Amino acid sequence: MSPVLAGVLQLLALVAALALAHRPLGAYMARVYTSTRHYAPERWIYKAIGADPDARMRWPAYLRALLAFSAVSVLFLYLLLRVQGSLPGSMGFASIKPDQAFNTAVSFVTNTNWQSYAGEQAMGHLVQTGGLAVQNFLSAAVGMAVAVALVRAFAPPPAPRAGEGPARTGELGNFWTDLVRGTVRVLLPISVVGAVVLVACGVVQNFAGIHEAGQFTGGTRQGHGGAVASQEVIKQLGTNGGGYFNANSAHPFENPTPFSNLFEVFLILLIPVSLTATFGRMTGSVRQGYAILATAATLWLGFTALMMGTEFAHHGPALQAAGGAMEGKETRFGIGASAIFSVATTLTSTGSVNSFHSSYTGLGGGIQLLGMQLGEIAPGGVGSGLYGMLIMAVIAVFLAGLMVGRTPEYLGRKIGTREIKYAACYLLVTPAVVLGFTALAMALPTPVHSTGNPGAHGFSEVLYAYTSAGNNNGSAFAGLNADTPWFNTTTALAMLIGRFLPMVFVLALAGSLARRQPVPATAGTLRTDKPLFTGLLVATILVVTGLTYFPALALGPLAEGLAS
Repeated sequence: MSPVLAGVLQLLALVAALALAHRPLGAYMARVYTSTRHYAPERWIYKAIGADPDARMRWPAYLRALLAFSAVSVLFLYLLLRVQGSLPGSMGFASIKPDQAFNTAVSFVTNTNWQSYAGEQAMGHLVQTGGLAVQNFLSAAVGMAVAVALVRAFAPPPAPRAGEGPARTGELGNFWTDLVRGTVRVLLPISVVGAVVLVACGVVQNFAGIHEAGQFTGGTRQGHGGAVASQEVIKQLGTNGGGYFNANSAHPFENPTPFSNLFEVFLILLIPVSLTATFGRMTGSVRQGYAILATAATLWLGFTALMMGTEFAHHGPALQAAGGAMEGKETRFGIGASAIFSVATTLTSTGSVNSFHSSYTGLGGGIQLLGMQLGEIAPGGVGSGLYGMLIMAVIAVFLAGLMVGRTPEYLGRKIGTREIKYAACYLLVTPAVVLGFTALAMALPTPVHSTGNPGAHGFSEVLYAYTSAGNNNGSAFAGLNADTPWFNTTTALAMLIGRFLPMVFVLALAGSLARRQPVPATAGTLRTDKPLFTGLLVATILVVTGLTYFPALALGPLAEGLAS
């Protein structure tokens, strides 16, 4: 079988699996977030943290709870990393230095999982399982909570509960309830099943210490195991990224077979794809969910086709003999599976990799960069992909309203000046962070010395680092020495700003929309559940991203690709 055909068949199998799973999981998540029942384990959690699960929150209260929880999470993980050397389960590893501990704590709490360290050489079992893996669950649940809060702003108002009056306008639900339910009812059950599948594939799951791995050229080598399968499943399912080992999902302990590779891509896309069905169910219009899904699928399939074409293209006799650009790719997976994984991880906020992104062709690296710069909305991160896509839908509706001279409406909510300001601020935050820090790093003398390559590729390394951090992706272009005080500090700041400031504008937009009374559709209302709107939304995403990032891309991957 040719490598190209093998890649296409894997892509078709992945699409079929997602098509089968997205409706039932999406419907289940809609029931989870609209249920009024609290299970006993959940009530114990609410009692332990002192939260009232039945309290209704407007957007400022929802935001305060979210920021307070995230701040405590960063502090807890930072302290755990700083005292690792004194704790049991450290495996003899020293405590993490302050700038790297700050970077790592911020990274895992913001769902980025950017790593400026080699996991098997720095982190013990306690930190991996009690710190990093826990945040993989919680950061994903936070993103889902924000997405659901925005969906509620478009949904019909809930029926009043027994003994209570109707909900006040502007209420978005309860952050603590959304956080706990997302973790307990969605992420944990799927992770348990997924971990069993990975263990059956050969992924390691133990608490083995450091031991001699065998004789190799130059002497013996040491290795260790770990609770890899349980962390691997949530890092993919929660679109977290990171890795137990430095080689990430290219390591045979994390990703041993072609089937495990395809299953991990399935986990990456499962919840973001299914949340579109949740959106349709909660808003009372399944077709609206399909329109959002069609937009994401068009972009994802388009990027995957471009990546495969770029990497399979024969650029010379050596690549022709290898069947394409095999540098940096695992022979276990080949070009097709590597391309599918690469696009999935950069079009979501996952950041885990099964190949060396810096070794892709110049244009291939540009596709990875552009995928993150879209805002990771196709289908995007867990939660963040859906609310990012809905922000773009608001922008698209506004532009359509300008063209026909009508007040824009989306799902029965009028889009006014205030809503457009919130949406515009959301769109401007991440580019300002990415391009601002990239410009500083290239202008100052010290950061540039961290690049491993000269010219356009060296610029791409820096641009990729801040694009990954600002969009909470976490993958790296490699070649860049990011373990320096400058990059540890500035990438951490990029992760914090890129995660939480957009959430401020998302929740503010949700609160503003929730206060508006629904308006009935008329003959002049733009149908946002039709292919025409899907096309408009795709065009809006590409044009807005292109106008923002094209000059930077032209200096890096485009220049490199055209010169090769």
